[in-house]
Amino acid sequence: MTTKTQSQTGAYIFTSESVSEGHPDKIADQISDAILDAYLKQDPQAKVAAECLITTGRLIIAGEITSNAKVDAAGLAREVTRNIGYTHESIGFNCDTAVIENLLHTQSAEINHSVLDGGAGDQGIMFGYATDETKELMPMPILIAHQLMARQALLRKEGHLPWLLPDAKSQVSIRYQNEVPISIDNIVLSTQHLPDISQDEIRSQVIKQIIEPVIGRYFSVHDTEYIINPSGSFTVGGPHGDTGLTGRKIIVDTYGGSCPHGGGAFSGKDPSKVDRSAAYAARYVAKHIVAAGLAKRCTIQLSYAIGRAEPTALYVNTFQTGTIADETLTKILREIFDLTPNAIRDTLGLCKPIYLQIAAYGHFGKEYLPWEKVNDEVLTKLKNYQ
Repeated sequence: MTTKTQSQTGAYIFTSESVSEGHPDKIADQISDAILDAYLKQDPQAKVAAECLITTGRLIIAGEITSNAKVDAAGLAREVTRNIGYTHESIGFNCDTAVIENLLHTQSAEINHSVLDGGAGDQGIMFGYATDETKELMPMPILIAHQLMARQALLRKEGHLPWLLPDAKSQVSIRYQNEVPISIDNIVLSTQHLPDISQDEIRSQVIKQIIEPVIGRYFSVHDTEYIINPSGSFTVGGPHGDTGLTGRKIIVDTYGGSCPHGGGAFSGKDPSKVDRSAAYAARYVAKHIVAAGLAKRCTIQLSYAIGRAEPTALYVNTFQTGTIADETLTKILREIFDLTPNAIRDTLGLCKPIYLQIAAYGHFGKEYLPWEKVNDEVLTKLKNYQ
């Protein structure tokens, strides 16, 4: 979720949110991607669409698979929830005693046929975005929101704040002046906790140990409003507090609302699904444009038809920050980048078990991911057009 208010002076506040790995929707995403990784490890050409619903004491796994690989989906689900920290009903889920129903079945032959010759696995529109406001070329609000949630998990798992529990959410509001972030207006952080801790202590420790070490990398910590557990006590969380579904945090997964989203989710889908692979490709293209100095920020849209390899359209918007016209840039990108599904998978190495590690805290802005790495040869070609 995001909000944006703007005045005629060019000043506005933009808000993005993130959730922890223990949020019910993120649990579902991680289980789905763990299943995908297990299939790809045995069969890089596996066709997988795995989705989960998780609630009190129960997990349902459903979807379609085309592969000869043998995967213990239920066992993986228990391992994922255990690693997150859901080991007892009092926390919100017990990985050892929960009932798990596996409803995975064979993929439609018609859908499978559509991708055999390199066509897209479905129609769809995908967006990518990059901005020079951070070194990661990511929007600052979503980047900080993810960092807060990652630090909450780190302190919880390392035992520094033993009263922390897995479920948490963050919301970061950044003040901009003429499209440049100048301060953090406010931060909302809600975290599940053990019952024998006061809200005053939670507030003090969350600010001191989670928030200030993160935001201190960017701005002074003295001018920010902190809103900690605004609803009060938060002891009931996880799947017992709220049902989780795969693919329900698509704005958290992408750019925090700074960029449009086509609607397709990522987790549990193999890279023949352009919902996933083309979104990564669009980020790859947008990042190269900004890294090459051709624009300060850029949105890329790709669209596909099921069974067809070439994109049906490529849209570029540099928000009047480009050094060359968007129309000209569009033609250049068509010459430089092969955006067919097979080429995307080969260029970015997507048929590997890399997806569980990105199912939480965002799919973009992590430098070790292949779609985040800048190719020097491509960069040189783009710079020649300046």
